Amino acid sequence: MTVYRYSLGSAHFIDQLYPPAKDADPKKLKVKNFCDVIAHYTTNSLKADGISKIDKVEVDLVDGEYLIEIDAEVDIDLLVNFGTTHAKIFSKDYAIKAIRGKELLQELGVWNPMEGYHVNKNPADGTSKWQLFPPLGLNVMGQKGLLLLHYPPWAVLQAGTFDNAMTFQRWGRILEAAGVDPSEISRYKTFIDVNPIAAPGSGESEYANDYFPIMMASGFFDGGPDRDYIKSMLELYLSPPDLPEDSKYTLPLLICGSPLYDPQAPGWFRTAYTDILPQVDKVPQVNVMQTGKFKVRPDSKRETPYLIGNHMIAAGVTGLCTDDKTKIPNISQYEAQDLVAATFLKIYSENPSIDPEDAKAQACMRWYGNKDGIGAPKPPSKDDEMMICALAQMDLFFEGQPYPHPKYTIEEGLERCRNASEPGNPCSESIKPPPYKWGC
Repeated sequence: MTVYRYSLGSAHFIDQLYPPAKDADPKKLKVKNFCDVIAHYTTNSLKADGISKIDKVEVDLVDGEYLIEIDAEVDIDLLVNFGTTHAKIFSKDYAIKAIRGKELLQELGVWNPMEGYHVNKNPADGTSKWQLFPPLGLNVMGQKGLLLLHYPPWAVLQAGTFDNAMTFQRWGRILEAAGVDPSEISRYKTFIDVNPIAAPGSGESEYANDYFPIMMASGFFDGGPDRDYIKSMLELYLSPPDLPEDSKYTLPLLICGSPLYDPQAPGWFRTAYTDILPQVDKVPQVNVMQTGKFKVRPDSKRETPYLIGNHMIAAGVTGLCTDDKTKIPNISQYEAQDLVAATFLKIYSENPSIDPEDAKAQACMRWYGNKDGIGAPKPPSKDDEMMICALAQMDLFFEGQPYPHPKYTIEEGLERCRNASEPGNPCSESIKPPPYKWGC
């Protein structure tokens, strides 16, 4: 076994970036103090990075700093890279910048304006709570791409993992359907949020009460050098330690937000990079399936290829059987767009120098039968056609309360699609849902 010890940083800052143990659900996460919390998330990150033979992760508070000791069956160089990058994430040049954004929100009296009140009907969420929450328990250095999202739900903080979140369960299914090896899926789930604040899901950002608007990301987690959290974290995660020095591009970025569900991440991207975006009637565009490349900062060493996609759970919340298969909320359109996004990331893992337009064209040819991803999805492969249908069956039918889950497995969905009155059509009369569905 190899033992490696390093400092994560000052407890003064770390205690503001990790959730306190009292916020964990004791039925799901057994932690007693900050040391336990840090050890838990560090272990999750090690596993996400492919370091699975771990004997021990121990965290101690010594002279005001958190010291982490990892005992694992792995090469020492890998642990050194992990520890160095882990500490860098929580340094003054990266995650600590989120603290300044929080301080400004508090100074203006707009930090958690609904504190003490319920913001949704989920009894497990309780009253509104906010906690700074940078990427915890995700890849530190082994990611294959990066996702840009809105904010992390409180349920993730309670459970201490994103694995059980419906959003990431569904994204895992999409990745596997696109051909990503199951053992590699964790490397495609790494993300940062434009508002790095854990809060009750489906309560802080549904549009009747949007407490996490684009303005918050632009004004408090972007802007001045002491609070440009988003761009700093983008630079760090898009250029991991093993990115070859001669790479043409950084890792690819998937910007996630449907116009019908949680559009804030693309909205922030529009405000931050207006000068590089295509325009229609002089209005900068951030449309789903739009692709291109940009530099995180004007002086960044490399360009970043990007694709704008839906929020990963949008199909399960707003997807429907509609007469128009060429645009969302049609469920087949949602599935095809999401499969293009996953395939886009997979293509970059295989060909990191490919132009983003070419990567998109390859992905669209697979799932649409054309290079632009327009019209109704018509995959050349019958298997891919059935996969779109099966995924749609999972997103159209839910059961269980208070935490709904797909009624069918992927295998059951495929069977339903093969035996449908119109094989391969998820909205065939014999298998389509009734005129209502969970979440709508």
